[in-house]
Amino acid sequence: MSAVANRSSDERRKRKVLLDEAQIGRTLARMTHEIAEYAPDLASVVLVGIQSGGVELAARLAELFDTFYSIKPPKGAVDITFYRDDLDIRLGREYGQPKVRTTDLPFDINEKVVVLIDDVLYTGRTIRAAIDALFDYGRPQAVRLAVLVDRGHRDLPIRPDFVGKNVPTSRSERVVVHLKEANGVDEVTIEE
Repeated sequence: MSAVANRSSDERRKRKVLLDEAQIGRTLARMTHEIAEYAPDLASVVLVGIQSGGVELAARLAELFDTFYSIKPPKGAVDITFYRDDLDIRLGREYGQPKVRTTDLPFDINEKVVVLIDDVLYTGRTIRAAIDALFDYGRPQAVRLAVLVDRGHRDLPIRPDFVGKNVPTSRSERVVVHLKEANGVDEVTIEE
């Protein structure tokens, strides 16, 4: 067996698909219904995706709200780069300069129910940073958290309100979300 074939075999063993395209579609549809059920007034709901994976998910959820409830909640994006509690550490490591993306909140978040959306929930530090960023733009009535995958291992006391899939992981594993908008394919994998 060639080295290339052997390497491909090793890669397949170390990578497992958790959600495929159809499963992601069903999961997001379920989450849309859960958010709607939890919201007393859909007109007060806004969707805010955390850059970058959460932004695509927020857009998809907005479309699903339109499909199921004939209401399209406003959607926006929040960048947490300068709200991270490890920015100084990351700058000193091999990560290089941080990739700054845009925060785009083309609506007033005051007195709104902000559904903060991310692809993977891990330590909770990204969510803490996103909440800090949101409050620089106003005072929401409430902030709810929706995540496609909750992999555990919290460092902070943060719990999602809406979860697509709970996946027990070890700290040595990575959960990788690929979305059509960015990667051309919809799938969630776990990798060593």
